[in-house]
Amino acid sequence: MINIRGITCSLHPFFVIVMLTSVLTGHFIELITLFAIVLIHEMGHMSAAMIFGIRVRSVQLLPFGGVVTIEDGGKMTVWKEIGIALAGPLQNGIMIAIAMAFKEIGSGDEAFLSYVIHGNAVIALFNLLPILPLDGGKITQAFVSRYMAYHSTLLWSSRISIVASSFVILYSLLPLVQGEKSIQLNLLMIGTFLFYSNFVDYKNLPYRFMRFLMNREPLYIKYSINGNYGHPIIADSAKHLGSILRLFKRDKYHLIYVMNKKGIIEGVLPEQSIISAYFAQDRRLP
Repeated sequence: MINIRGITCSLHPFFVIVMLTSVLTGHFIELITLFAIVLIHEMGHMSAAMIFGIRVRSVQLLPFGGVVTIEDGGKMTVWKEIGIALAGPLQNGIMIAIAMAFKEIGSGDEAFLSYVIHGNAVIALFNLLPILPLDGGKITQAFVSRYMAYHSTLLWSSRISIVASSFVILYSLLPLVQGEKSIQLNLLMIGTFLFYSNFVDYKNLPYRFMRFLMNREPLYIKYSINGNYGHPIIADSAKHLGSILRLFKRDKYHLIYVMNKKGIIEGVLPEQSIISAYFAQDRRLP
Protein backbone atom coordinates (compact mmCIF):
# COMPACT_ATOMS: atom_id res chain seq x y z
CA MET A 1 0.00 0.00 0.00
CA ILE A 2 1.42 3.39 -1.03
CA ASN A 3 0.17 6.94 -0.74
CA ILE A 4 0.53 9.31 -3.72
CA ARG A 5 -0.59 12.90 -3.11
CA GLY A 6 -3.21 11.79 -0.62
CA ILE A 7 -4.44 8.90 -2.78
CA THR A 8 -4.01 5.46 -1.22
CA CYS A 9 -3.03 2.84 -3.81
CA SER A 10 -3.14 -0.88 -3.01
CA LEU A 11 -3.49 -4.35 -4.50
CA HIS A 12 -6.56 -6.40 -3.72
CA PRO A 13 -5.70 -9.81 -2.15
CA PHE A 14 -7.27 -11.39 -5.24
CA PHE A 15 -4.64 -9.65 -7.39
CA VAL A 16 -1.86 -10.88 -5.06
CA ILE A 17 -3.08 -14.48 -5.52
CA VAL A 18 -3.04 -14.07 -9.30
CA MET A 19 0.49 -12.61 -9.09
CA LEU A 20 1.79 -15.55 -7.06
CA THR A 21 0.12 -18.02 -9.42
CA SER A 22 1.65 -16.28 -12.45
CA VAL A 23 5.14 -16.37 -10.92
CA LEU A 24 4.83 -20.08 -10.08
CA THR A 25 3.58 -20.94 -13.57
CA GLY A 26 6.22 -18.85 -15.35
CA HIS A 27 3.87 -16.21 -16.79
CA PHE A 28 5.70 -13.24 -15.32
CA ILE A 29 5.70 -11.14 -18.52
CA GLU A 30 1.96 -11.64 -18.90
CA LEU A 31 1.52 -10.60 -15.25
CA ILE A 32 3.48 -7.36 -15.68
CA THR A 33 1.50 -6.61 -18.85
CA LEU A 34 -1.78 -7.26 -17.06
CA PHE A 35 -0.70 -5.05 -14.18
CA ALA A 36 0.16 -2.21 -16.59
CA ILE A 37 -3.18 -2.57 -18.41
CA VAL A 38 -5.17 -2.46 -15.16
CA LEU A 39 -3.11 0.45 -13.84
CA ILE A 40 -3.66 2.53 -17.00
CA HIS A 41 -7.37 1.62 -16.89
CA GLU A 42 -7.64 2.96 -13.33
CA MET A 43 -5.55 6.05 -14.15
CA GLY A 44 -8.26 6.85 -16.70
CA HIS A 45 -10.86 6.86 -13.93
CA MET A 46 -8.61 8.92 -11.65
CA SER A 47 -7.80 11.49 -14.32
CA ALA A 48 -11.46 11.94 -15.26
CA ALA A 49 -12.42 12.41 -11.60
CA MET A 50 -9.71 15.04 -11.13
CA ILE A 51 -10.79 16.87 -14.30
CA PHE A 52 -14.32 17.05 -12.88
CA GLY A 53 -12.95 18.42 -9.60
CA ILE A 54 -13.83 15.30 -7.58
CA ARG A 55 -11.33 14.08 -5.00
CA VAL A 56 -10.04 10.53 -5.27
CA ARG A 57 -9.45 8.90 -1.88
CA SER A 58 -8.09 5.47 -2.82
CA VAL A 59 -7.48 3.04 -5.66
CA GLN A 60 -7.41 -0.74 -5.26
CA LEU A 61 -6.27 -2.83 -8.22
CA LEU A 62 -7.91 -6.10 -9.25
CA PRO A 63 -6.96 -8.43 -12.13
CA PHE A 64 -9.96 -7.24 -14.16
CA GLY A 65 -9.93 -3.55 -13.17
CA GLY A 66 -10.08 -1.85 -9.83
CA VAL A 67 -12.10 0.04 -7.28
CA VAL A 68 -11.72 3.82 -7.15
CA THR A 69 -13.12 5.42 -4.00
CA ILE A 70 -14.06 9.08 -4.41
CA GLU A 71 -15.51 11.80 -2.22
CA ASP A 72 -18.87 12.84 -3.60
CA GLY A 73 -19.64 15.96 -1.58
CA GLY A 74 -22.66 16.64 -3.80
CA LYS A 75 -20.52 17.39 -6.87
CA MET A 76 -21.08 14.06 -8.60
CA THR A 77 -23.76 14.48 -11.25
CA VAL A 78 -25.09 11.67 -13.43
CA TRP A 79 -23.03 12.70 -16.45
CA LYS A 80 -19.87 13.13 -14.40
CA GLU A 81 -20.25 9.61 -12.98
CA ILE A 82 -20.85 8.19 -16.46
CA GLY A 83 -17.83 10.07 -17.80
CA ILE A 84 -15.59 8.77 -14.98
CA ALA A 85 -16.83 5.20 -15.51
CA LEU A 86 -16.26 5.35 -19.29
CA ALA A 87 -12.75 6.78 -18.90
CA GLY A 88 -11.35 3.37 -17.84
CA PRO A 89 -12.54 1.32 -20.85
CA LEU A 90 -11.56 4.27 -23.07
CA GLN A 91 -7.92 3.75 -22.04
CA ASN A 92 -8.22 0.08 -23.03
CA GLY A 93 -9.57 1.15 -26.41
CA ILE A 94 -6.63 3.51 -26.90
CA MET A 95 -4.12 0.78 -25.99
CA ILE A 96 -5.80 -1.62 -28.43
CA ALA A 97 -5.56 0.98 -31.20
CA ILE A 98 -1.85 1.59 -30.47
CA ALA A 99 -1.06 -2.15 -30.40
CA MET A 100 -2.95 -2.70 -33.66
CA ALA A 101 -1.04 0.16 -35.25
CA PHE A 102 2.29 -1.42 -34.23
CA LYS A 103 1.15 -4.76 -35.68
CA GLU A 104 0.11 -3.07 -38.90
CA ILE A 105 3.54 -1.51 -39.45
CA GLY A 106 5.30 -4.71 -38.34
CA SER A 107 6.97 -3.17 -35.30
CA GLY A 108 7.35 -5.14 -32.08
CA ASP A 109 6.75 -8.76 -31.12
CA GLU A 110 3.53 -9.92 -32.77
CA ALA A 111 2.64 -12.44 -30.04
CA PHE A 112 3.11 -9.83 -27.32
CA LEU A 113 1.05 -7.25 -29.21
CA SER A 114 -1.71 -9.84 -29.70
CA TYR A 115 -1.68 -10.48 -25.95
CA VAL A 116 -1.96 -6.73 -25.28
CA ILE A 117 -4.92 -6.46 -27.66
CA HIS A 118 -6.63 -9.52 -26.19
CA GLY A 119 -5.98 -8.45 -22.57
CA ASN A 120 -7.33 -4.95 -23.13
CA ALA A 121 -10.39 -6.24 -24.97
CA VAL A 122 -11.24 -8.73 -22.20
CA ILE A 123 -10.80 -6.16 -19.41
CA ALA A 124 -12.77 -3.47 -21.26
CA LEU A 125 -15.66 -5.74 -22.26
CA PHE A 126 -15.84 -7.40 -18.84
CA ASN A 127 -15.90 -4.04 -17.09
CA LEU A 128 -18.75 -2.87 -19.31
CA LEU A 129 -21.03 -5.64 -18.04
CA PRO A 130 -24.02 -4.03 -16.26
CA ILE A 131 -23.04 -5.46 -12.86
CA LEU A 132 -21.91 -3.38 -9.89
CA PRO A 133 -19.21 -2.42 -9.02
CA LEU A 134 -18.02 -2.79 -12.63
CA ASP A 135 -17.98 0.28 -14.89
CA GLY A 136 -21.00 -0.96 -16.83
CA GLY A 137 -22.95 -1.33 -13.60
CA LYS A 138 -22.06 2.22 -12.55
CA ILE A 139 -23.02 3.60 -15.96
CA THR A 140 -26.36 1.76 -15.91
CA GLN A 141 -27.12 2.81 -12.34
CA ALA A 142 -26.26 6.46 -13.05
CA PHE A 143 -28.35 6.56 -16.23
CA VAL A 144 -31.39 4.91 -14.58
CA SER A 145 -31.15 7.36 -11.66
CA ARG A 146 -32.06 10.18 -14.07
CA TYR A 147 -35.54 8.71 -14.44
CA MET A 148 -36.16 6.72 -11.26
CA ALA A 149 -36.14 7.75 -7.61
CA TYR A 150 -32.60 7.42 -6.26
CA HIS A 151 -33.54 5.05 -3.42
CA SER A 152 -35.26 2.66 -5.86
CA THR A 153 -32.27 2.87 -8.19
CA LEU A 154 -29.86 1.89 -5.41
CA LEU A 155 -32.15 -0.88 -4.21
CA TRP A 156 -32.83 -2.56 -7.53
CA SER A 157 -29.35 -2.13 -9.02
CA SER A 158 -27.91 -3.89 -5.94
CA ARG A 159 -30.47 -6.70 -6.12
CA ILE A 160 -29.94 -7.25 -9.85
CA SER A 161 -26.15 -7.21 -9.39
CA ILE A 162 -26.39 -9.82 -6.61
CA VAL A 163 -28.44 -12.10 -8.88
CA ALA A 164 -26.06 -11.53 -11.81
CA SER A 165 -23.05 -12.27 -9.58
CA SER A 166 -24.71 -15.51 -8.50
CA PHE A 167 -25.07 -16.53 -12.16
CA VAL A 168 -21.33 -15.88 -12.68
CA ILE A 169 -20.56 -18.23 -9.77
CA LEU A 170 -22.93 -20.90 -11.08
CA TYR A 171 -21.47 -20.62 -14.58
CA SER A 172 -17.96 -21.11 -13.18
CA LEU A 173 -19.14 -24.38 -11.56
CA LEU A 174 -20.85 -25.60 -14.74
CA PRO A 175 -18.00 -28.00 -15.69
CA LEU A 176 -18.69 -29.96 -12.47
CA VAL A 177 -22.34 -30.36 -13.47
CA GLN A 178 -21.22 -31.58 -16.88
CA GLY A 179 -19.11 -34.29 -15.28
CA GLU A 180 -15.71 -32.65 -15.60
CA LYS A 181 -13.27 -32.70 -12.69
CA SER A 182 -12.28 -29.03 -12.95
CA ILE A 183 -13.92 -25.67 -12.45
CA GLN A 184 -13.29 -22.22 -13.92
CA LEU A 185 -11.36 -21.01 -10.88
CA ASN A 186 -10.67 -17.45 -12.09
CA LEU A 187 -14.33 -16.94 -12.96
CA LEU A 188 -15.37 -18.40 -9.60
CA MET A 189 -13.11 -15.95 -7.74
CA ILE A 190 -14.41 -13.01 -9.78
CA GLY A 191 -18.03 -14.04 -9.22
CA THR A 192 -17.40 -14.46 -5.49
CA PHE A 193 -15.82 -11.01 -5.29
CA LEU A 194 -18.72 -9.42 -7.16
CA PHE A 195 -21.30 -11.21 -5.01
CA TYR A 196 -19.58 -10.19 -1.76
CA SER A 197 -19.16 -6.55 -2.89
CA ASN A 198 -22.81 -6.25 -3.87
CA PHE A 199 -24.03 -8.00 -0.72
CA VAL A 200 -22.05 -5.53 1.43
CA ASP A 201 -23.35 -2.58 -0.62
CA TYR A 202 -26.90 -3.87 -0.24
CA LYS A 203 -26.50 -4.06 3.54
CA ASN A 204 -25.06 -0.53 3.56
CA LEU A 205 -27.82 0.91 1.37
CA PRO A 206 -29.41 2.96 4.21
CA TYR A 207 -26.08 4.68 4.89
CA ARG A 208 -25.51 5.37 1.19
CA PHE A 209 -28.97 6.91 0.97
CA MET A 210 -28.30 9.05 4.06
CA ARG A 211 -25.12 10.32 2.43
CA PHE A 212 -27.14 11.17 -0.68
CA LEU A 213 -29.55 13.25 1.43
CA MET A 214 -26.74 15.00 3.32
CA ASN A 215 -25.07 16.06 0.05
CA ARG A 216 -28.12 17.80 -1.43
CA GLU A 217 -27.10 21.38 -0.54
CA PRO A 218 -24.94 22.02 -3.67
CA LEU A 219 -27.96 21.04 -5.80
CA TYR A 220 -30.09 23.69 -4.08
CA ILE A 221 -27.39 26.33 -4.68
CA LYS A 222 -27.15 25.32 -8.35
CA TYR A 223 -30.92 25.61 -8.84
CA SER A 224 -31.03 28.94 -7.00
CA ILE A 225 -28.26 30.47 -9.11
CA ASN A 226 -29.75 29.26 -12.41
CA GLY A 227 -33.29 30.22 -11.40
CA ASN A 228 -34.64 26.75 -12.20
CA TYR A 229 -37.97 25.49 -10.93
CA GLY A 230 -38.04 22.69 -8.39
CA HIS A 231 -39.30 19.25 -9.34
CA PRO A 232 -42.71 18.81 -7.64
CA ILE A 233 -43.65 16.01 -5.27
CA ILE A 234 -47.25 15.82 -4.03
CA ALA A 235 -47.55 14.27 -0.56
CA ASP A 236 -50.30 13.63 1.94
CA SER A 237 -49.81 15.61 5.16
CA ALA A 238 -49.84 12.37 7.18
CA LYS A 239 -47.33 10.59 4.97
CA HIS A 240 -44.17 9.21 6.55
CA LEU A 241 -41.15 11.42 5.89
CA GLY A 242 -39.05 8.46 4.83
CA SER A 243 -41.57 7.64 2.10
CA ILE A 244 -41.31 11.18 0.74
CA LEU A 245 -37.50 11.15 0.79
CA ARG A 246 -37.47 7.89 -1.17
CA LEU A 247 -39.16 9.76 -4.02
CA PHE A 248 -36.21 12.16 -4.40
CA LYS A 249 -34.39 12.00 -7.71
CA ARG A 250 -30.76 12.59 -8.40
CA ASP A 251 -29.86 15.92 -10.03
CA LYS A 252 -33.39 17.20 -9.29
CA TYR A 253 -34.26 19.78 -6.65
CA HIS A 254 -37.68 19.10 -5.10
CA LEU A 255 -40.57 21.17 -3.82
CA ILE A 256 -43.06 19.18 -1.74
CA TYR A 257 -46.72 20.13 -2.18
CA VAL A 258 -48.58 19.19 1.01
CA MET A 259 -52.11 17.98 0.29
CA ASN A 260 -54.88 17.34 2.82
CA LYS A 261 -57.48 14.57 2.72
CA LYS A 262 -59.78 16.70 0.58
CA GLY A 263 -57.13 16.98 -2.13
CA ILE A 264 -56.43 20.65 -1.40
CA ILE A 265 -52.82 21.88 -1.39
CA GLU A 266 -52.16 23.37 2.04
CA GLY A 267 -48.59 24.52 1.48
CA VAL A 268 -45.34 24.09 -0.40
CA LEU A 269 -42.14 23.04 1.37
CA PRO A 270 -38.56 23.03 0.06
CA GLU A 271 -36.81 19.70 0.30
CA GLN A 272 -34.44 21.03 3.01
CA SER A 273 -37.38 21.22 5.42
CA ILE A 274 -38.22 17.57 4.86
CA ILE A 275 -34.60 16.45 5.20
CA SER A 276 -34.07 18.54 8.35
CA ALA A 277 -37.26 17.20 9.93
CA TYR A 278 -36.25 13.63 9.09
CA PHE A 279 -32.82 13.94 10.68
CA ALA A 280 -34.43 15.64 13.69
CA GLN A 281 -36.40 12.40 14.16
CA ASP A 282 -39.70 14.16 13.47
CA ARG A 283 -41.51 11.65 11.25
CA ARG A 284 -44.40 13.97 10.28
CA LEU A 285 -44.42 16.82 7.81
CA PRO A 286 -43.38 20.11 9.50
